[in-house]
Amino acid sequence: MNALPSTSNRHRMSRRKVNSRSQANRSDVDDVVRFDRRGFLGTGGIGFGSIALASLLSEDSFAATAGPHFAPRAKHVIYLHMIGAPSQFDLFQEKPELVKRHNQPCPPEVTKGRDFAFIGKTSTLAGSPWKFSRQGQCGHTMSELWPHLSQVADELAFIHSMHTDEINHAPAQMFLHSGFGRGGRPSFGSWVSYGLGSENKDLPGYVVMLSGPAGGAGTSMWSPGFLPSIYQGIQFRSKGDPVLFLSNPEGRSMQERRQVLDALGELNEQHRLATGDEEIATRISQYEMSYRMQMSVPELMSLDGESEETLALYGAEPGNASFANNCLLARRLVERGVRLIELYDSDWDHHGNIEKRLPEKCRQTDRPIAALIGDLKRRGLLNDTLIIWGSEFGRTPLNQGSNKGQGLAGRDHHKDAFTCWLAGGGVKGGVRYGKTDEFGMDVVQDGVHVHDLNATVLHLLGLDHERLTYRYQGREFRLTDVEGRIVRELLA
Repeated sequence: MNALPSTSNRHRMSRRKVNSRSQANRSDVDDVVRFDRRGFLGTGGIGFGSIALASLLSEDSFAATAGPHFAPRAKHVIYLHMIGAPSQFDLFQEKPELVKRHNQPCPPEVTKGRDFAFIGKTSTLAGSPWKFSRQGQCGHTMSELWPHLSQVADELAFIHSMHTDEINHAPAQMFLHSGFGRGGRPSFGSWVSYGLGSENKDLPGYVVMLSGPAGGAGTSMWSPGFLPSIYQGIQFRSKGDPVLFLSNPEGRSMQERRQVLDALGELNEQHRLATGDEEIATRISQYEMSYRMQMSVPELMSLDGESEETLALYGAEPGNASFANNCLLARRLVERGVRLIELYDSDWDHHGNIEKRLPEKCRQTDRPIAALIGDLKRRGLLNDTLIIWGSEFGRTPLNQGSNKGQGLAGRDHHKDAFTCWLAGGGVKGGVRYGKTDEFGMDVVQDGVHVHDLNATVLHLLGLDHERLTYRYQGREFRLTDVEGRIVRELLA
């Protein structure tokens, strides 16, 4: 059954009904429409700032828009996006020939016809200064920078042959998350929310948390694009007010807030009938969601109830903002039925000083990621929770910057071959898929395009990427555009 196109039809039918009703009721509501709602909020003494995020997901998303097309292998996704592109050569891809020929000129045929972001067409080869070893029963080759992640190596499915279309950060980030290198398209999480909805009526179906600033694409990475705004990602914070403006202003009670929301809902409903604007209905339900979240979110975001053992496992500290805290909160969100959680971690863009900066980033993320995998497994949640680790592209096997003829200085952007990994949620652990050449410059076996990755992840969630569509400006759009294949070798 292809229910999703019927969803678009439902939206169109709803518009026709609203338009016909609005003509009949316009004369009855003109006086109400003329009422300045901004003035109402101001004179009501509570102000617009006290109404929690107008972009919050509504209760409409609690019931799935259409549900899965077939039985899902995963019910939840935790997406770990390392903003800036970690170096696959120093983390997951051992290249002995590259190490052997470190600081030697790169053969011209390797870079012929190829463009890089900053280093031009000529450079020296750059081997990794870190040691690699085989980990787990599967024998995954992993860098010494991952002492904790290596302990769960058998849960990981590596894709060493990723490639994308964009060479700069913001376009590549948007391409990874929306299938398009410019703004305006729905993000991956928004597509999933549109297709599946949420399991918890008191929480959004799509939550975003940051450790450090967002990347060049910013909020576009969790934007709903042309989908209804109820499907956008909602940013939670692990320190301070969990969601901006969620708390009532000082001196205002929940009863007063309830009264204001009831009155505002009536005004918005009258306006919706008069204008036929579907986003007004979304706004009404968003306010209601924010009211319910005042009860559910503070308890969710408090780590005070976690055991000392669990906090130490993640390296989390209650009250602090950190990637470790976000990983623990991601587990708590999964337990409460949130469909999709994205954790963005910044400062992986290492054009220089990589020998100092890369180990620092690994120290910040290694323990929490391994803890998240192990914790989910112990609680029986890993089987239906898919974890994705990756970035917008990778790094070159070439040195960038001056290293005085010694170690590794930095690495430039590389879109033609990089690494990501998956775990849990219907994925076959211990698998290595795809190969690159001896320098890691090009894919030589089983390439996986970004569209292929997204098609595979949607498949694990029970969604057919060719049927998950939305009609906009006269055509059907989808996350994978007109491409995408399912990488079945990764499926358990």
